[in-house]
Amino acid sequence: MSTISQAGYGATDSAIERRARFITKTYNTLFLAICGFAAIEVGLFTSGLAQPIAKTMLSGSWLIVLGAFMIVSWLGSRVAANSTSMAAQIAALSAYVLAQSIIFVPLLFMANAYAPGAIQSAAIVTILGFAGLTAIAWQTKKDFSFLGGLLRWGGIVALVLIGASLIFGFHLGTFFSVAMVGFAGAAILYDTSNVLRHYPEDRHVAAALALFSSVALMFWYVLRLFMSSRD
Repeated sequence: MSTISQAGYGATDSAIERRARFITKTYNTLFLAICGFAAIEVGLFTSGLAQPIAKTMLSGSWLIVLGAFMIVSWLGSRVAANSTSMAAQIAALSAYVLAQSIIFVPLLFMANAYAPGAIQSAAIVTILGFAGLTAIAWQTKKDFSFLGGLLRWGGIVALVLIGASLIFGFHLGTFFSVAMVGFAGAAILYDTSNVLRHYPEDRHVAAALALFSSVALMFWYVLRLFMSSRD
């Protein structure tokens, strides 16, 4: 009986250690993705490329830009989640970070020009929000996977509203940005819960991509709120 018990404890300890290594890899990869995003943005702005990119995207159709972004996001998520090749998963994450970096250029360009300090303030709020929500998921040990269905429906509604605003020319105001910050917060809880409980241990890149996507979404709408408050 003692031998069996010891074997059982050994198996449990091993599973806990594997999960701990997976979580560490996930958050290390997330940190590298955020650093990569920041480095790309700094490179675009210091090289002077940000201005022509912003002007081109702002003068063109945002429906095309958002459509291309959605395709890249979907492909990146699918490849990272389903590929057994680590190289393919990393390539998918890298492509996703690059796509996010480009889609952010017009917003960052306008914030830098018309709302000095808003970028730094939004970054701090996003970091604090992410840290707080992560702490909630860790401390409560609650499984937030039930949020998945709500997030899918909420995402569809948000995309429909964004598309309608672009087609019909109405403005999505402050309340929409506040709602999207809440949506991003729910997504962070959902993703963190999945990292702690449900992701396979060979999919830390996919887990990091999901978290990065939610953090980027929160940063986008927090920045919009800071910009609107300075109009």
